[in-house]
Amino acid sequence: MKEQREQQRPATLVPHLAVRDAGNAAEWYARALGARELGRIPVPDGRYLQIELRFGEAAVMIADEFPEFGVVSALALGGTYGALILKSTDAAALWEQALACGAEVFHPISDTFWGERHGQVIDPFGHRWGISQELRRVPPDELVHAAAEFFSTTSASTA
Repeated sequence: MKEQREQQRPATLVPHLAVRDAGNAAEWYARALGARELGRIPVPDGRYLQIELRFGEAAVMIADEFPEFGVVSALALGGTYGALILKSTDAAALWEQALACGAEVFHPISDTFWGERHGQVIDPFGHRWGISQELRRVPPDELVHAAAEFFSTTSASTA
């Protein structure tokens, strides 16, 4: 059994997001975040079961809401649970592009203690996107120290 697991290819993670108005969302993701659309699967009522998008080499599937099957969007839920992170070689340009297309700032873009220029936006469909660019590689021990310092300072100022 162990030998069989070692020979298998690792699984590939492909996020699948439910969005309100998937057709418009696919076009927005292309304009704002540089996605390439690879295909659509429509259903008879005009909704999309799936639209495959590529961000670089990463696939993200989007689909319309199907509340009759329990599939609802972040807008229906009043927010999202996390973020998808786009790694870019020019985070500032991608950031400005997303904002120009209607994204809202969740966390402003700035240089971080973990060595990236990073910020987060909320798209018009309720999903959060991190936009990030590596500035430098931070050694693990430095990262642990910087995180502890950041969170002890942040916790003290919010208490």
